[in-house]
Amino acid sequence: MDRVARDVVRRSRRIDVLVNTIGGYMSGSVEATTDEEFDRAIALNLKSTFLACRAVIPAMRKAKRGKIVNVSSEASLLGEAESFLYSAGKSGVNRLTESLARELNTANIQVNCVMPRILDTPANRKAMSDSDFSSWVKTDQVARVILWLCSEDADPITGSAIPVYGGP
Repeated sequence: MDRVARDVVRRSRRIDVLVNTIGGYMSGSVEATTDEEFDRAIALNLKSTFLACRAVIPAMRKAKRGKIVNVSSEASLLGEAESFLYSAGKSGVNRLTESLARELNTANIQVNCVMPRILDTPANRKAMSDSDFSSWVKTDQVARVILWLCSEDADPITGSAIPVYGGP
């Protein structure tokens, strides 16, 4: 991420926006989860977000502005049986978002996150083929919320976790 941030600054002279969309669902009981599975889940859902944020902050500080939007999940708000790996990582994304918002507030850098429910993607449809897809949030709906958070209209908002749950 440090190399990517340096390359972007070299080509564009600044970084205005970072959107962290990486993550993935992992499940398992606490008893059956290995150390390696735990480390992988936290690396995928929290550490990746931390590394990307840390890499772009110096450029945003230098420009005296920036927007960071992290993608969390509704699952960050409540642990479910055998879903602690995902919930813990996404809860960490929420706390990272809040902490960074406070750290960067005087630098004119807004940090927020969105919390989708189940995203309507081909992979999720395949994994949960017996589900009712009609209530799932569409990826373009989440993208529009992220775009708004990156706009000047959202300048006063920082440290927020925005629910994007979809549904009729």
